[in-house]
Amino acid sequence: MIEEEDGPIDYQECGTGPAVVLVPGSCSTGAVWRSVITRWGGQFRAVTTSLLGYGGTAERRTASDFSMSHEAEVLESVIRRTGDRVHLVGHSFGSEVALSVAVRNRVPLASLTILEVPGVWLLKERGEDQHYRTFRQMSDEYFAEFEKGNVEAIARMVDFYGGSGTFASWSPRVRAYAIETTAVNILDWATAYSFAMSTALLAAIEVPVLVVWGGATHPAIQRANTLLAEAITGASAATIPGAAHFMIGTHAPEVAELIAGHVRN
Repeated sequence: MIEEEDGPIDYQECGTGPAVVLVPGSCSTGAVWRSVITRWGGQFRAVTTSLLGYGGTAERRTASDFSMSHEAEVLESVIRRTGDRVHLVGHSFGSEVALSVAVRNRVPLASLTILEVPGVWLLKERGEDQHYRTFRQMSDEYFAEFEKGNVEAIARMVDFYGGSGTFASWSPRVRAYAIETTAVNILDWATAYSFAMSTALLAAIEVPVLVVWGGATHPAIQRANTLLAEAITGASAATIPGAAHFMIGTHAPEVAELIAGHVRN
């Protein structure tokens, strides 16, 4: 745990070798990376954390101040704690935070791996109106259901990402945590929709970048990740056949292999 004036930040590490900082998405903690880390057999110094409002990481945002800078500052603290030049890996909303850190360029990175970035800001900038509206319709309906008192409103968002029935397929413990952190996730969406990242800023990223998405993920997410890979100079792209958004759990061997290959290169 990292103790700061603004509150604690989750920090765990295991293994030795190149430092790999793994950033989870919404409604999860660093524990979501266990299956991936296990596949590496201790060959990397794997560092995990949780985003604001999840696990032991204290929330710093408010309803009127939900800037991405709050998330970036927490992740930068994690990277500084390693005392190393790190290979940064982000999934879902965590990949948005990782991109923000790369663009801010305040901590030393060796490489960047982006898994399933939502990229609503990129879809909007590039005129992908249909895909952007798809995101907006989903989130508007999700927020409205939550406001009406539907405690399982977040199921709409989860099934949008993972396909119909995904939320119901999760264990009771995982579903309960998603329900418990719904208000935090809605704040994540406020952060994501207000996030401003131009293609010019993306083109200025100098570290090696790998962008990964699932072959069975939502078409809007596939398009956002394709655009991201095209916007970052020299970026590599990879698709995991049959995988959808929650590939860390469903396709851990493939995810672990892709990250390891990018780190070694």
